[in-house]
Amino acid sequence: MSEPRWWPQAVSWIEANLAGRVRTGEIERVRERPWSTVATVPTTTGPVWFKANGPGLLYEAGLLRVLGSLAPDRVITPLVVDVERGWALLPDGGTTLRESGQDGLAAWERLLGEYAVLQRELAPHTADFLGLGVPDLSPATLTAHLDRLLGEHELPEVAAARPRFLDWCAELAGSPVPLGLQHDDLHDANVLVDAQGRYRFFDWGDASIAHPFTTLLVSLRVAARKFDLDQGAPEILRLRDAYLEPWSDLGTPAELHRTLALTTKVGAISRSLAWERALLEADAESLAEWADAVPGWLGELVKGPDLAARR
Repeated sequence: MSEPRWWPQAVSWIEANLAGRVRTGEIERVRERPWSTVATVPTTTGPVWFKANGPGLLYEAGLLRVLGSLAPDRVITPLVVDVERGWALLPDGGTTLRESGQDGLAAWERLLGEYAVLQRELAPHTADFLGLGVPDLSPATLTAHLDRLLGEHELPEVAAARPRFLDWCAELAGSPVPLGLQHDDLHDANVLVDAQGRYRFFDWGDASIAHPFTTLLVSLRVAARKFDLDQGAPEILRLRDAYLEPWSDLGTPAELHRTLALTTKVGAISRSLAWERALLEADAESLAEWADAVPGWLGELVKGPDLAARR
Protein backbone atom coordinates (compact mmCIF):
# COMPACT_ATOMS: atom_id res chain seq x y z
CA MET A 1 0.00 0.00 0.00
CA SER A 2 1.09 3.57 -0.59
CA GLU A 3 1.75 5.92 2.30
CA PRO A 4 -1.55 6.94 3.91
CA ARG A 5 -2.36 10.61 3.52
CA TRP A 6 -2.58 10.94 7.30
CA TRP A 7 0.85 9.39 7.92
CA PRO A 8 2.80 12.67 8.41
CA GLN A 9 0.32 13.72 11.10
CA ALA A 10 0.66 10.30 12.73
CA VAL A 11 4.46 10.60 12.83
CA SER A 12 4.19 13.99 14.53
CA TRP A 13 1.68 12.57 17.02
CA ILE A 14 3.93 9.61 17.79
CA GLU A 15 6.98 11.79 18.39
CA ALA A 16 4.98 14.10 20.66
CA ASN A 17 3.78 11.21 22.83
CA LEU A 18 6.84 9.04 23.47
CA ALA A 19 6.73 10.03 27.16
CA GLY A 20 10.43 10.74 27.59
CA ARG A 21 11.61 8.01 25.27
CA VAL A 22 14.03 8.99 22.52
CA ARG A 23 13.49 7.61 19.05
CA THR A 24 16.61 5.80 17.81
CA GLY A 25 15.60 4.96 14.24
CA GLU A 26 12.96 5.30 11.58
CA ILE A 27 9.32 4.62 12.28
CA GLU A 28 8.41 1.61 10.15
CA ARG A 29 4.94 0.57 9.06
CA VAL A 30 5.11 -3.19 9.48
CA ARG A 31 1.53 -4.15 8.64
CA GLU A 32 -0.99 -2.34 6.49
CA ARG A 33 -4.49 -3.67 6.01
CA PRO A 34 -7.79 -2.01 5.12
CA TRP A 35 -8.79 -2.23 8.79
CA SER A 36 -5.58 -1.04 10.49
CA THR A 37 -2.01 0.10 10.12
CA VAL A 38 0.64 -1.02 12.61
CA ALA A 39 4.05 0.61 12.94
CA THR A 40 7.06 0.01 15.17
CA VAL A 41 9.03 2.84 16.75
CA PRO A 42 12.59 2.04 17.98
CA THR A 43 13.40 3.94 21.17
CA THR A 44 16.02 4.06 23.90
CA THR A 45 13.83 1.84 26.11
CA GLY A 46 12.84 -0.65 23.42
CA PRO A 47 10.21 -0.72 20.71
CA VAL A 48 6.96 1.18 20.95
CA TRP A 49 4.00 0.21 18.78
CA PHE A 50 1.58 2.47 16.93
CA LYS A 51 -1.82 1.27 15.73
CA ALA A 52 -4.24 3.23 13.56
CA ASN A 53 -7.66 1.68 13.12
CA GLY A 54 -9.81 2.02 10.04
CA PRO A 55 -13.12 3.92 10.17
CA GLY A 56 -15.15 0.87 11.17
CA LEU A 57 -12.95 0.07 14.18
CA LEU A 58 -12.21 3.46 15.71
CA TYR A 59 -13.66 2.38 19.06
CA GLU A 60 -10.69 0.11 19.76
CA ALA A 61 -8.49 3.01 20.89
CA GLY A 62 -10.88 4.03 23.65
CA LEU A 63 -11.46 0.40 24.58
CA LEU A 64 -7.72 -0.19 24.99
CA ARG A 65 -7.48 2.74 27.37
CA VAL A 66 -10.36 1.52 29.53
CA LEU A 67 -9.13 -2.08 29.52
CA GLY A 68 -5.72 -0.86 30.62
CA SER A 69 -7.27 0.84 33.62
CA LEU A 70 -9.49 -2.12 34.54
CA ALA A 71 -7.14 -5.06 33.90
CA PRO A 72 -3.56 -3.79 33.60
CA ASP A 73 -2.07 -7.24 34.25
CA ARG A 74 -4.09 -8.92 31.49
CA VAL A 75 -3.84 -6.43 28.60
CA ILE A 76 -1.38 -3.93 27.17
CA THR A 77 -2.02 -0.50 28.68
CA PRO A 78 -1.53 2.16 25.99
CA LEU A 79 0.82 5.08 26.55
CA VAL A 80 -1.70 7.37 24.89
CA VAL A 81 -4.71 7.13 22.60
CA ASP A 82 -6.57 9.45 20.26
CA VAL A 83 -10.12 8.17 20.40
CA GLU A 84 -11.41 10.40 17.60
CA ARG A 85 -8.82 9.19 15.12
CA GLY A 86 -8.62 5.64 16.47
CA TRP A 87 -4.90 5.84 17.19
CA ALA A 88 -3.01 4.13 20.01
CA LEU A 89 0.62 4.12 21.09
CA LEU A 90 1.58 1.06 23.11
CA PRO A 91 4.66 -0.25 24.91
CA ASP A 92 6.16 -3.52 23.81
CA GLY A 93 4.32 -6.41 25.43
CA GLY A 94 6.69 -9.27 24.71
CA THR A 95 6.43 -12.01 22.12
CA THR A 96 3.22 -13.62 20.97
CA LEU A 97 2.34 -16.99 22.42
CA ARG A 98 2.51 -18.43 18.91
CA GLU A 99 6.08 -17.20 18.46
CA SER A 100 7.19 -18.18 21.97
CA GLY A 101 7.59 -21.87 21.22
CA GLN A 102 5.45 -22.60 24.29
CA ASP A 103 2.14 -22.75 22.45
CA GLY A 104 1.07 -26.35 23.01
CA LEU A 105 -2.30 -27.56 24.20
CA ALA A 106 -1.51 -26.81 27.84
CA ALA A 107 -0.80 -23.19 26.93
CA TRP A 108 -4.08 -23.00 25.07
CA GLU A 109 -5.93 -24.37 28.09
CA ARG A 110 -4.32 -21.68 30.19
CA LEU A 111 -5.07 -18.84 27.78
CA LEU A 112 -8.73 -19.81 27.44
CA GLY A 113 -9.18 -20.19 31.19
CA GLU A 114 -7.51 -16.85 31.90
CA TYR A 115 -9.54 -15.18 29.18
CA ALA A 116 -12.78 -16.46 30.73
CA VAL A 117 -11.71 -15.06 34.11
CA LEU A 118 -11.02 -11.71 32.44
CA GLN A 119 -14.46 -11.73 30.83
CA ARG A 120 -16.11 -12.29 34.21
CA GLU A 121 -14.06 -9.52 35.79
CA LEU A 122 -15.10 -7.11 33.02
CA ALA A 123 -18.80 -8.02 33.00
CA PRO A 124 -19.85 -5.18 35.37
CA HIS A 125 -18.47 -2.66 32.86
CA THR A 126 -20.51 -3.75 29.84
CA ALA A 127 -22.49 -0.50 29.69
CA ASP A 128 -19.24 1.47 29.73
CA PHE A 129 -17.94 -0.50 26.75
CA LEU A 130 -21.13 0.16 24.81
CA GLY A 131 -20.66 3.85 25.56
CA LEU A 132 -17.27 3.68 23.86
CA GLY A 133 -18.90 2.50 20.65
CA VAL A 134 -18.18 -1.22 21.02
CA PRO A 135 -20.88 -2.90 18.87
CA ASP A 136 -23.93 -4.37 20.58
CA LEU A 137 -24.28 -7.91 19.24
CA SER A 138 -26.39 -9.27 22.06
CA PRO A 139 -28.74 -12.11 21.06
CA ALA A 140 -31.71 -9.71 20.93
CA THR A 141 -30.03 -7.70 18.15
CA LEU A 142 -28.91 -10.53 15.90
CA THR A 143 -32.10 -11.19 13.95
CA ALA A 144 -32.14 -7.62 12.61
CA HIS A 145 -28.52 -8.03 11.53
CA LEU A 146 -29.32 -11.35 9.87
CA ASP A 147 -32.23 -9.87 7.95
CA ARG A 148 -30.14 -6.96 6.69
CA LEU A 149 -27.31 -9.24 5.61
CA LEU A 150 -29.73 -11.55 3.80
CA GLY A 151 -31.06 -8.52 1.96
CA GLU A 152 -27.56 -7.84 0.66
CA HIS A 153 -26.35 -11.40 0.03
CA GLU A 154 -28.38 -14.11 -1.68
CA LEU A 155 -28.00 -17.17 0.53
CA PRO A 156 -31.20 -19.27 0.27
CA GLU A 157 -30.03 -21.95 2.71
CA VAL A 158 -29.32 -19.34 5.36
CA ALA A 159 -32.67 -17.66 4.74
CA ALA A 160 -34.39 -21.03 5.19
CA ALA A 161 -32.64 -21.43 8.55
CA ARG A 162 -34.04 -18.14 9.89
CA PRO A 163 -36.73 -19.78 12.11
CA ARG A 164 -34.11 -21.95 13.78
CA PHE A 165 -31.86 -18.91 14.18
CA LEU A 166 -34.64 -17.07 16.00
CA ASP A 167 -35.03 -20.02 18.36
CA TRP A 168 -31.29 -20.11 19.06
CA CYS A 169 -31.20 -16.38 19.81
CA ALA A 170 -34.22 -16.65 22.10
CA GLU A 171 -32.56 -19.47 24.00
CA LEU A 172 -29.33 -17.50 24.36
CA ALA A 173 -31.24 -14.42 25.52
CA GLY A 174 -32.46 -16.51 28.46
CA SER A 175 -28.97 -17.69 29.41
CA PRO A 176 -27.89 -17.02 33.01
CA VAL A 177 -24.45 -16.07 31.66
CA PRO A 178 -24.39 -12.25 31.54
CA LEU A 179 -23.64 -10.36 28.36
CA GLY A 180 -20.13 -9.02 28.18
CA LEU A 181 -17.10 -8.14 26.14
CA GLN A 182 -15.97 -10.82 23.73
CA HIS A 183 -12.77 -10.59 21.70
CA ASP A 184 -14.04 -12.38 18.55
CA ASP A 185 -10.55 -13.17 17.21
CA LEU A 186 -8.82 -14.85 20.14
CA HIS A 187 -5.96 -17.22 19.32
CA ASP A 188 -2.30 -17.71 20.12
CA ALA A 189 -1.15 -14.86 17.87
CA ASN A 190 -3.30 -12.37 19.79
CA VAL A 191 -1.85 -13.23 23.19
CA LEU A 192 1.48 -11.80 24.33
CA VAL A 193 3.80 -13.42 26.86
CA ASP A 194 5.61 -10.80 28.91
CA ALA A 195 8.95 -11.10 30.72
CA GLN A 196 7.23 -12.51 33.81
CA GLY A 197 5.43 -15.18 31.79
CA ARG A 198 2.04 -13.48 32.10
CA TYR A 199 -0.44 -13.69 29.26
CA ARG A 200 -1.75 -10.38 27.93
CA PHE A 201 -4.63 -10.23 25.47
CA PHE A 202 -4.40 -7.73 22.64
CA ASP A 203 -5.88 -6.78 19.24
CA TRP A 204 -9.42 -5.98 20.38
CA GLY A 205 -10.53 -4.45 17.08
CA ASP A 206 -13.18 -7.12 16.39
CA ALA A 207 -14.60 -7.02 19.92
CA SER A 208 -18.30 -6.71 20.64
CA ILE A 209 -20.79 -6.92 23.47
CA ALA A 210 -22.43 -10.30 23.09
CA HIS A 211 -22.85 -13.61 24.81
CA PRO A 212 -19.27 -14.06 26.05
CA PHE A 213 -18.98 -17.63 24.78
CA THR A 214 -19.11 -16.31 21.19
CA THR A 215 -15.32 -15.96 21.21
CA LEU A 216 -14.87 -19.72 21.09
CA LEU A 217 -16.13 -19.93 17.50
CA VAL A 218 -12.77 -18.64 16.28
CA SER A 219 -10.60 -19.91 19.14
CA LEU A 220 -11.56 -23.57 18.83
CA ARG A 221 -11.39 -23.51 15.03
CA VAL A 222 -7.89 -22.07 15.11
CA ALA A 223 -6.81 -24.62 17.73
CA ALA A 224 -8.23 -27.53 15.73
CA ARG A 225 -6.42 -26.34 12.62
CA LYS A 226 -3.17 -25.67 14.49
CA PHE A 227 -3.04 -29.11 16.08
CA ASP A 228 -4.55 -30.92 13.06
CA LEU A 229 -7.52 -32.15 15.06
CA ASP A 230 -11.21 -32.58 14.42
CA GLN A 231 -13.28 -30.04 16.32
CA GLY A 232 -14.84 -32.89 18.26
CA ALA A 233 -11.48 -34.38 19.26
CA PRO A 234 -10.90 -34.96 22.99
CA GLU A 235 -8.10 -32.40 23.00
CA ILE A 236 -10.40 -29.69 21.62
CA LEU A 237 -13.12 -30.62 24.10
CA ARG A 238 -10.59 -30.17 26.90
CA LEU A 239 -9.92 -26.66 25.61
CA ARG A 240 -13.66 -26.02 25.60
CA ASP A 241 -13.92 -27.22 29.19
CA ALA A 242 -10.92 -25.16 30.30
CA TYR A 243 -12.77 -22.10 29.06
CA LEU A 244 -16.07 -23.12 30.66
CA GLU A 245 -14.64 -23.96 34.09
CA PRO A 246 -14.71 -20.33 35.35
CA TRP A 247 -18.41 -20.23 34.40
CA SER A 248 -19.29 -23.48 36.18
CA ASP A 249 -21.40 -21.75 38.84
CA LEU A 250 -23.86 -20.65 36.15
CA GLY A 251 -24.95 -24.03 34.82
CA THR A 252 -24.37 -27.74 34.66
CA PRO A 253 -21.74 -29.02 32.22
CA ALA A 254 -24.49 -30.10 29.83
CA GLU A 255 -26.15 -26.68 30.00
CA LEU A 256 -22.89 -24.84 29.41
CA HIS A 257 -21.98 -27.15 26.53
CA ARG A 258 -25.36 -26.48 24.93
CA THR A 259 -24.95 -22.72 25.35
CA LEU A 260 -21.47 -22.79 23.87
CA ALA A 261 -22.71 -24.81 20.90
CA LEU A 262 -25.41 -22.20 20.27
CA THR A 263 -23.01 -19.28 20.47
CA THR A 264 -20.63 -20.89 18.01
CA LYS A 265 -23.55 -21.14 15.57
CA VAL A 266 -24.96 -17.61 15.88
CA GLY A 267 -21.42 -16.25 16.22
CA ALA A 268 -21.14 -16.53 12.44
CA ILE A 269 -23.15 -13.29 12.34
CA SER A 270 -20.57 -11.63 14.58
CA ARG A 271 -17.75 -12.66 12.26
CA SER A 272 -19.64 -11.48 9.18
CA LEU A 273 -20.28 -8.09 10.81
CA ALA A 274 -16.66 -7.83 11.95
CA TRP A 275 -15.57 -8.13 8.33
CA GLU A 276 -18.10 -5.50 7.31
CA ARG A 277 -16.66 -3.08 9.86
CA ALA A 278 -13.12 -3.95 8.86
CA LEU A 279 -13.82 -3.14 5.22
CA LEU A 280 -15.77 0.07 5.78
CA GLU A 281 -14.52 2.58 3.18
CA ALA A 282 -12.05 0.02 1.77
CA ASP A 283 -10.90 0.53 -1.80
CA ALA A 284 -11.89 -1.67 -4.72
CA GLU A 285 -8.69 -3.71 -4.59
CA SER A 286 -9.15 -4.51 -0.90
CA LEU A 287 -12.80 -5.39 -1.41
CA ALA A 288 -11.86 -7.75 -4.22
CA GLU A 289 -9.47 -9.54 -1.87
CA TRP A 290 -11.45 -9.61 1.36
CA ALA A 291 -15.16 -8.90 0.84
CA ASP A 292 -16.13 -12.55 0.29
CA ALA A 293 -15.56 -13.06 4.01
CA VAL A 294 -18.87 -11.32 4.77
CA PRO A 295 -21.18 -13.81 2.99
CA GLY A 296 -18.68 -16.57 3.68
CA TRP A 297 -19.12 -16.28 7.42
CA LEU A 298 -22.86 -15.80 7.05
CA GLY A 299 -22.98 -19.13 5.27
CA GLU A 300 -21.45 -20.81 8.32
CA LEU A 301 -24.87 -20.59 9.99
CA VAL A 302 -26.00 -23.66 8.09
CA LYS A 303 -22.80 -25.66 8.47
CA GLY A 304 -21.84 -27.95 11.30
CA PRO A 305 -24.21 -29.84 13.62
CA ASP A 306 -27.92 -29.05 13.54
CA LEU A 307 -28.87 -27.83 17.00
CA ALA A 308 -32.57 -27.30 16.38
CA ALA A 309 -33.77 -30.26 18.42
CA ARG A 310 -30.93 -30.53 20.93
CA ARG A 311 -30.96 -29.19 24.48
